[in-house]
Amino acid sequence: MNKRYQYIVFSIMMLINLSAFAQEIKNKTTNDPTDYTGYVNPLIGSAGHGHVFVGANVPFGAVQLGPVNVFEGWDWCSGYNYASNTILGFTHTHLSGTGIGDLNDILLLPVSGKVALTKGTKEDMVNGYGSYFSHKNEVSKPGYYSVLLDKYKIKAELTASERVGFHKYTFDSATDSHVLLDLADGIGWDKPVKTFIKKINETTLAGYRYSKGWANDQRIYFTIEFSDPMSAVTLYDSISPVKGNEGEGLKMKAILDFNTLKNKQVLVKVGISPVSYENAAANIKAEIPNWDFDKVVKEANNKWNKELHKIQIKADDKTMKVFYTALYHTMFAPSIFNDVNGDYRGTDKKVYEKANFTNYTTFSLWDTYRALHPLYTITQPDKINDIVKSFLAIYKQQGRLPVWHLMGNETNTMNGNHSIAVIADAYLKGYRDYDTALAYEAIRKTAMQTRDGMDYVQKLEYIPADKMLESVGNALEYAIDDYCVAQMAKALNKTEDYVYFTKRANLYRLYFDKETTFMRGKLTDGNWRTPFNPLSSAHRKDDYVEGNAWQYTWLVPQDPYGLIDLFGSEKQFLDKLDSLFLITDKVEGEEISPDISGLIGQYAQGNEPNHHIPYLYAYAGQPWKTAKLIREIDDKFYSTKPDGLCGNEDLGQMSAWYVFSAMGFYSVNPANGIYVLGSPLVNNAVIHHKEGVSFTLNAVNNSNINMYIQKAEYNGKPYTKSYITHDMIVKGGELKLYMGNKPSPTFGVNKEDRPM
Repeated sequence: MNKRYQYIVFSIMMLINLSAFAQEIKNKTTNDPTDYTGYVNPLIGSAGHGHVFVGANVPFGAVQLGPVNVFEGWDWCSGYNYASNTILGFTHTHLSGTGIGDLNDILLLPVSGKVALTKGTKEDMVNGYGSYFSHKNEVSKPGYYSVLLDKYKIKAELTASERVGFHKYTFDSATDSHVLLDLADGIGWDKPVKTFIKKINETTLAGYRYSKGWANDQRIYFTIEFSDPMSAVTLYDSISPVKGNEGEGLKMKAILDFNTLKNKQVLVKVGISPVSYENAAANIKAEIPNWDFDKVVKEANNKWNKELHKIQIKADDKTMKVFYTALYHTMFAPSIFNDVNGDYRGTDKKVYEKANFTNYTTFSLWDTYRALHPLYTITQPDKINDIVKSFLAIYKQQGRLPVWHLMGNETNTMNGNHSIAVIADAYLKGYRDYDTALAYEAIRKTAMQTRDGMDYVQKLEYIPADKMLESVGNALEYAIDDYCVAQMAKALNKTEDYVYFTKRANLYRLYFDKETTFMRGKLTDGNWRTPFNPLSSAHRKDDYVEGNAWQYTWLVPQDPYGLIDLFGSEKQFLDKLDSLFLITDKVEGEEISPDISGLIGQYAQGNEPNHHIPYLYAYAGQPWKTAKLIREIDDKFYSTKPDGLCGNEDLGQMSAWYVFSAMGFYSVNPANGIYVLGSPLVNNAVIHHKEGVSFTLNAVNNSNINMYIQKAEYNGKPYTKSYITHDMIVKGGELKLYMGNKPSPTFGVNKEDRPM
């Protein structure tokens, strides 16, 4: 073999080896065979104040099909709490982690024996419908739920597609088989206004449920298809019989009888629609045309696994389970709100046909603008433009952007106008496949409302505490949104607007009392409201929102350096910030709101306005204090148990905080593309932003003790900043964080290395 030939063979072998190596790397990332759904425990957060949805759904699905317990109070806002041993039936819409109850529409319950028309109670499940159950006979996985109903000896299994719920009931008898359909009651605030049931044929029912609750005018339509023919259909309005094959009333119900079931089983498909039951039937035909229950379970699992693969981590078993459950919980909402043909019902109650975008609803924006929506700009790039288009559709229909939108209804819940932050963040990060001129018009017009104290803001004045409650909470949230308007105005070269909204963004300074160093309510005459106790948190009765002065003094994520200046020096700022995590005093005789939970001193991890606070140390050159707090929060407030969330999930924000923080960074400012470093809980994370673009974080020598960043490298070069940028993530690359057991005296300390 001559040398030239040897060289050619050697070169070919090298190319083969390099190709194999590249394929191996690819397999470890985009084609990783791991089923990450195995790390998900949907019951985490179902006890205590977590309020998470438990049941079967797919990512961002309109259908969330799950069990409903006997309602026992606030901690049952999702319809289910792990503390219960009762099931009244299975409903097709739920809220996950909210502090107000609604939905739980279209209840089905398989029954053997006599069918009651009124609900059972916690104490008596004999004389009403419903059953006791044991968690030993309950299985909950992404896209699948099953339970044994002890009273009826029936195994109920549930799965779902985006717009269709799929039930499988296995009876103890083939002849004594019934299904109860109840449109009467939802959960919590929700009450029926008008309901309708119609028998279409021997295997099909259709109808609708109009209700008034948190969503003031909710309309949901359904079609129900059974695998076996019904031998009888008996209709009721509440408990009064209704003759014939259809009926409209306030509380319509139906008892459906099945004479003989093959294999003692009946399968049920329930399509839902915001427009019509004809569309609901079309949704069934498009999404689950056949009766292969196991296939739909597998498809649902695959959809979840595909989404979970977008972030691949390596960590200890507890972190793996908490992380992937958290990531799972970030994809319940916003939920799809149009049919397979594009039709949806707007907030003006008009039907909009064949929309060319996916319309979404269920926006808990006071919570989710802080971290959930910034997370989506990394993991859900294909959905950002449609979320903005959904906002703009709402704007055109109701004249302003949404505050807290639910099922085509504006609830006006909580403070601020945080759809502004979501749109500005999307625009500034390059998401612009929508009418950008309309988007700016929408955020500007929404910011120029006169409701809830904004008339004072427009005049560059403070909101007087004797003119409206929650003046400080409102004003600080408005200032964040005004910062976002200013940044979008700047990007669009709207200089006059940029100057004006920047002034408004700085109005937070008017609430800072330099004598007490707290944000306080100020009266019309210019004096501070008295008496003043920074520990007081009288819910809906004072100057704050689900919090106190200790917690709200830090709500300036858009301008931490301005806040430091108000304290007079970094030392005074740091001393006060240290105190936040140490002061454990309470107001004698004052009941603390359950929203203020997960306490370290006065810091409340269980409530969203606090979430950025641990990361503020980086702005004063002490990032190691952030690192220590992140580890403490993880240790105390996130676990694999049913009470593994210390506060309301709030449609994904509590979990989005964990997803970010576990990877080692967090979006303090919700719209500037900067992520402040903390302390990674994972040893390795690979974020797949889109096909062929991945960002890798490696935490070298990471452990429970080695929690402090000593130094960093980005793409092989020294990196001294205590933050990373959105561009770094979406362009791909590798960040190495070298961890140690003592704070670094240099990393992130110099002013030029602190977050921008």
